[in-house]
Amino acid sequence: MTAMEEAKTAATKLSPEERRRLLEWLATQSVELGPGIYSTPGVCGGEACVGRSRIAVWLLESHRRGGLNDVDLLKAYPSLKAQDLASAWAYVAAHREEIDRLIQENESPDAE
Repeated sequence: MTAMEEAKTAATKLSPEERRRLLEWLATQSVELGPGIYSTPGVCGGEACVGRSRIAVWLLESHRRGGLNDVDLLKAYPSLKAQDLASAWAYVAAHREEIDRLIQENESPDAE
């Protein structure tokens, strides 16, 4: 039996209140979108961030497009490591349209 099948079986045994609490808990959990890249509800709008930080992948890519290299980014974000940037660039390569859209949305004059 897979972990998902086990979870479904266990969930059927929960009371309605326990199911509600389980759903609330699940809604707050981080999801690994790719190696070293996480989405956490309530953190940066749930956008892809490096590690467990509040540093959005789209922001790093925006800086890179603006001319900053990895050395510059590591100086600007001292909590990041070279591997974090490698994870971010891999995510950007795999999700180009999403990153382009987020950069446009967040850097347009109408952005809040």
